[in-house]
Amino acid sequence: MENFDWKFTIRVNIMILKIAGLWPKGTEIYKCNLYTLYSIISINLFINAPNFFQAANILFIYTDLEALTALIFVIVTELMASFKVYCFVRNIAILKSLMAELDKKIFQPKNEQQRDLIRPNLNSWTLTYVVFWIPVISNLIMWAIYPIVDGTVKEYRLPLSAWYPFNTKTSPSYEITYLYQIVAIWFLAITNLNMDMFAAALMMYVGTQCDILCDDLRNLGTCAETEYNKKLLDCIQHHKTIVKFATQSNNFFSDVALGQFFASSVSLALALFQLTLVAPFSSESYSLLFYAFAMTVEIFLYCWFGNEVELKVSLMISF
Repeated sequence: MENFDWKFTIRVNIMILKIAGLWPKGTEIYKCNLYTLYSIISINLFINAPNFFQAANILFIYTDLEALTALIFVIVTELMASFKVYCFVRNIAILKSLMAELDKKIFQPKNEQQRDLIRPNLNSWTLTYVVFWIPVISNLIMWAIYPIVDGTVKEYRLPLSAWYPFNTKTSPSYEITYLYQIVAIWFLAITNLNMDMFAAALMMYVGTQCDILCDDLRNLGTCAETEYNKKLLDCIQHHKTIVKFATQSNNFFSDVALGQFFASSVSLALALFQLTLVAPFSSESYSLLFYAFAMTVEIFLYCWFGNEVELKVSLMISF
């Protein structure tokens, strides 16, 4: 039977990470090559630099509670995205080895029944991926257009509050900075989304392996006596491999998950507070609502897929 391609489900996820500079080609890690140079430029230009300019603006608006709140809830999310990028780059060798592990024979479904068994898990991840795009894209569009919709573009208002070492109240500096902010926030948000979904994919893979192992254990009783011991040893080895895969996955996203829960909770609280300060039914209020929804979904990802793994492990232990 042809090998099952585990990475096919997350192919778009990996492609976007590659475009963002977070996924070197094939099984490679970062080396002294053009892709590494591209990664350094893109990460610093579209993630780290905007974080610096926005954080620097705190020094100029710290006496204005409304402006300060509006700035901080965005900065917290962006700093968390920078931390996730750092974890991704630092652990790229682990992530590459995990993807290589999936291609091993021991992780392969052994028949069509097992393939049918794991498809709902893969489809669940795909559906979540698609749904997660909705609040993220909606929020990005609202951020991009609300100065235009509100008419504040005439006052040279930027989508995001930030300090720059030049005057943004004149043309063409204003238009260039406006475009730079839009490109940067889209780059950061989409990269952040795909890093979260990659962590969810690792949890999803652990769950599917638990399903395969449970099916193997369930069918042990139908094996001939001569095959029983071999099948049992295969199940034990499969269990050890799943535990190793899960442990390596935890080494990657345990710190990320902790930071994400903290950052999302703070950002969500500040965004809801900011919602009480803006005019109802304004473009800014809709932007805050979409942002709050995106933060909720981001927390939901880790809770949902983590709970699925816990349930499947509990079922596996019951055998």
